[in-house]
Amino acid sequence: MQFPDFKRVAQRVVDDDIFGRAAQLSYYFLLALFPLLLVLINVLGYMAQEGTEFREQLLTYLAALMPRSAIVLVRNTLNEISEASGTGKLSFGLLAALWAASNGMGAISDTLNTAYNVRERRPWWKVRIISVCLTVALAVLILASLAIVLYGGTIGEALAARYGFGDLFMIGWKIVQWPIALVFVLTTFNLIYNFAPDLPGERSWMTPGAFVGVGLWLIVSFGFRAYLSFFDSYSVTYGSLGAVIVLMLWFYLTGVAILIGGEVNSELGRRRTLKEVSHKKAQEADRENDSAVEN
Repeated sequence: MQFPDFKRVAQRVVDDDIFGRAAQLSYYFLLALFPLLLVLINVLGYMAQEGTEFREQLLTYLAALMPRSAIVLVRNTLNEISEASGTGKLSFGLLAALWAASNGMGAISDTLNTAYNVRERRPWWKVRIISVCLTVALAVLILASLAIVLYGGTIGEALAARYGFGDLFMIGWKIVQWPIALVFVLTTFNLIYNFAPDLPGERSWMTPGAFVGVGLWLIVSFGFRAYLSFFDSYSVTYGSLGAVIVLMLWFYLTGVAILIGGEVNSELGRRRTLKEVSHKKAQEADRENDSAVEN
């Protein structure tokens, strides 16, 4: 695997104003969060016929990544929305999530175009359709990864009963279900890097930037959560707005991780192009030398 020049990646992060653009993404992420959570809770909750129990399981797993004050805010807001919503909350939540998240995907497209040094040539309606399709695809991948994480035991038992697998299969399934969920997350990042920007040529389904982006996201999520567990002073400084600020900061760091992964892919693509151009020039020089010798 080819490794990027991290010094150049760092310079490109500064030149492309990645940190400022990540702040823009955090706004769209906040708009999309609660409608998307309502959709997830309703869809998977109805599938499991345990809506309330699933909500608690989902929030428990989110608590492993999100800061404590942020998860409290999410929990309270979800409770308020659920109590105030009627039977149409699923359809409304789906439409709201698609609209808000597709706006966020459009912002990601603009930023990744800047990272790849390409100009957006697609018409606006095509960009919007791609953004909506990507949003739907990412939601499906999130649903699949959540189903494996939350209902992995039930899925393993069903497979064992269906095909007559024994205890050894269940032990192995408990181990591999986490890498499978990680594959869904990597696929999510790869979809973003392959289709959000206006890239010419072929796509690569195993981009190094996806590994870097997912790794950074996990590091900053766990690191930020660990920091706040010891130095959670936002509520003292900002009062009741502290939880919102913590949530926005986590979204901001998530955006930074996604965009840095894109910069890594862009840098590797630039080096690959330079290598191909250099190789082509060397071949042309060899042909000219051969022609000169023959003459």
